[in-house]
Amino acid sequence: MRDLNQIYKIFKDSFLLYFYIMRKLFFILLFNIIFYTNCSKNINNSQCSYLLNLDIYYELNLNLPQNSELNFISNSIYIPNVGNGGIIVTNSGTGFLAWDAADPNRTNLPCSVLTISGLEATSSCAEQNTYSLITGQSIGVALTCSLKPYRVESSGNILIISSY
Repeated sequence: MRDLNQIYKIFKDSFLLYFYIMRKLFFILLFNIIFYTNCSKNINNSQCSYLLNLDIYYELNLNLPQNSELNFISNSIYIPNVGNGGIIVTNSGTGFLAWDAADPNRTNLPCSVLTISGLEATSSCAEQNTYSLITGQSIGVALTCSLKPYRVESSGNILIISSY
């Protein structure tokens, strides 16, 4: 009987060790799969090369009357002469978002500057591309490029908009 208990203990210990090792291998494999599938490749997509990578720094005072609309959720304003086609700043309710106002799927023409309509922005070119000002993705037709985002940091009533 004593031999059986020893065999059982050895079997139990080796069985637990086997599952411990397998569990570790599973998590290592899972981590590698997630890591390698989510790594972005530094491939220059020739279809998304219409916008320049400009260094942006702009301070926006929310106390000024021209910016007062941003104090309310779901409102957006357009700031000209910054970035490729200006900047669109949106109050999403959970924070502020800033996008380049140039259509990323068009060459830089006057019609490619986006105009705001609620939480959407549309170019005035013949093929009017429309984008969400919350996600930056195209609406309706699936387009290759999404809106170019900018970083927004809040410091009291000042929003600091800068390139990433």
